[in-house]
Amino acid sequence: MRSSCCCGAALLLASLLATPSPARAGEPSPPDAGSAPVLRLDAMEAAIRSGELKKISSVLVARGGERVFEGYYDGATPTTRMDTRSATKTITGMLVGMAIDRGLLPGVDAPVLRYLRLRRPAQNPDPRKQRITVEDFLTMSSLLECDDWNEYSRGNEERMYLGEDWVQFALDLPIKGFPPWAKRPADSPYRRSFSYCTAGAVTLGAVLERATGTPVQDFARKHLFAPLGIAGEQWQVSPLDLAVTGGGLRLTGRDLLALGQLYGRGGRWNGVQVVSEAWVRRSTRPHVRIDDETEYADFWWLKTVRAAGRAFSTAYMSGNGGNKVILLPELDAVVVITSTNFNTRGMHEQTERILTEHVLPALLR
Repeated sequence: MRSSCCCGAALLLASLLATPSPARAGEPSPPDAGSAPVLRLDAMEAAIRSGELKKISSVLVARGGERVFEGYYDGATPTTRMDTRSATKTITGMLVGMAIDRGLLPGVDAPVLRYLRLRRPAQNPDPRKQRITVEDFLTMSSLLECDDWNEYSRGNEERMYLGEDWVQFALDLPIKGFPPWAKRPADSPYRRSFSYCTAGAVTLGAVLERATGTPVQDFARKHLFAPLGIAGEQWQVSPLDLAVTGGGLRLTGRDLLALGQLYGRGGRWNGVQVVSEAWVRRSTRPHVRIDDETEYADFWWLKTVRAAGRAFSTAYMSGNGGNKVILLPELDAVVVITSTNFNTRGMHEQTERILTEHVLPALLR
């Protein structure tokens, strides 16, 4: 997909997600646990069991407010809490939006250092650090030298884990430079330059805690998880007892499906506006270009996929191992695929293969 098409598809996606259809007006009515699936994915299941598709732990599909497929593999069950890895970041983005909805954060333009003043002075002082905003971290486009995709980056997350104060680690990073072959923000689409930075997502946890006056776990449980019927979630915590908002939250497949359906309904669940439609629209709208095929919103990935001769706009949560929660608004569908292919070449490609070769053709039949 060329870059000229990417923006239009992503904007259409945001519009569809923020406008629930009449078919999605009610609460999901999943089939009984022992009932036959509405959607048949026999070839996919055979490939999983044969080992052709490796280390898949669950596949769930909802359409029109109903769970139409649910399968567990490799020892997983409906009660297994999956390590979602960086899919946690998208949930962090939901919590940021909910804090803004409640007036606890003034908006995405809020400078993050306003909420971190009690920390010791940062290394590599630079006035541009004072201008780093919540939006900069949500969109992976701050000016900090932080790149998890570059093993030499001073902000690579593996270096963060070596110390105990992960927020201070982020604040101490220098401002990154732009060599001649790299696009500066001013020359980039949306005037932002993408750089995948888990430390920024972790720092947003500290901002949330200070802005809301409550631990992230408690805020999430009260305002997001409880309304959706999610219980027993398992957060990782940093050495200084801060909820790790950059990854590792454990949820069941059904929990992940509910979170996807929440966004698919424009933020409404059981008649309650859990997340505002305005935030759903904003957080799934492109804010930074990654490459010709992929854009990034507020911790949501945006990409067009193709199956059966058709193209479909998607927004998805994504984590190491190939874990994904995929929104398909044109089909009124949500797909959850969890996997334990951590740090494995081809992990994300395998998940996309399940989507394009199995799930989408079944939905189109």
